[in-house]
Amino acid sequence: MNAAVRLPGRYSRHALLIATAAVPLTGWAAHALTLHKRLAATRKDPLTGLLRRDAYTARARRLLARHGDDLAVVMVDADHFKTVNDTLGHAAGDAVLTAFGTRLTAWAGPHAAVGRLGGDEFAVVLGLAPGRRAQRLEQLVRMLHTPVVLDDGRTVDVAASVGAATPDVLGTRDLTALQRAADVALYAGKHSGRAVVATAAHATTPSINGRRVGRPGTAVWGRAA
Repeated sequence: MNAAVRLPGRYSRHALLIATAAVPLTGWAAHALTLHKRLAATRKDPLTGLLRRDAYTARARRLLARHGDDLAVVMVDADHFKTVNDTLGHAAGDAVLTAFGTRLTAWAGPHAAVGRLGGDEFAVVLGLAPGRRAQRLEQLVRMLHTPVVLDDGRTVDVAASVGAATPDVLGTRDLTALQRAADVALYAGKHSGRAVVATAAHATTPSINGRRVGRPGTAVWGRAA
């Protein structure tokens, strides 16, 4: 018997040609999807799902270039995180970091740049108009001070220090300068339970051992220590 497939007409042959051509295209689509997933994985922190430093920096700079005056750069540093790891274990520490990532994402919204810069340090660039800064930063402080419930039912008391810097106050849209000022503000209010907003004085605070420190005049919002 002739094993060849007999085609009843030119339309069937044409359909076969399309189907044959579609095979490599389908393979390429699957390959492209795999590459896209791998690229996304390199952009995202696997624990928290937040942007890694490079991806965060690129997105943050784009936002500042487009909407600088109505944005804020917010730095967040978990308080007493080493104690959580040492007393409850690294799984509990990971749960705290994951919870912080989820809370920061929910607080900042879908159009923000939210990144984990490393360890227990996070950064956010988001739209934050002057008239809403106090309210929104108070909200963030409350969210980051809400206890984290572990999978085994244990509850972990958590806290974080928050510093913010804005282009309208500091007169710059440079991400590095804004982050440094926000970092100084954060350490000015470390463990206070309040968000500290950088003034012009924070931008000129000297660095000691690579960490910008100091306690110049500040505006603070959040819950009392």
